[in-house]
Amino acid sequence: MKKRTSLLILSSAIILMACDSRSYEEISDNTPITAPVKYTADVKPIVDNSCISCHSAGSFKPLVTYDQVKNNIDGILDRIQRPNGDPGKMPQGGSLSASQINIFIKWKADELNEN
Repeated sequence: MKKRTSLLILSSAIILMACDSRSYEEISDNTPITAPVKYTADVKPIVDNSCISCHSAGSFKPLVTYDQVKNNIDGILDRIQRPNGDPGKMPQGGSLSASQINIFIKWKADELNEN
């Protein structure tokens, strides 16, 4: 009986560990980025999809070119990492995923190491 109970507990534990209700995106958000992050391939698509509608060429803080994004990276990081409910959080009306924020952080680190 003791062996059967132990086996049942072990089986239950294995099943519970295998069941993860998080989505792929939530799990991958915790994965560190090790490959170099490139502006055109990695950063620009996020800017184009999440920032450019408000930060276009005619706006107060345009984020259209590589130099504009690079020169404003500290402000971008400040704004995208603010807590929900903060009026200065960007993008307005939503948040970037943790993996998107990590792309900006890694890109800044990669850019500083290149120069």
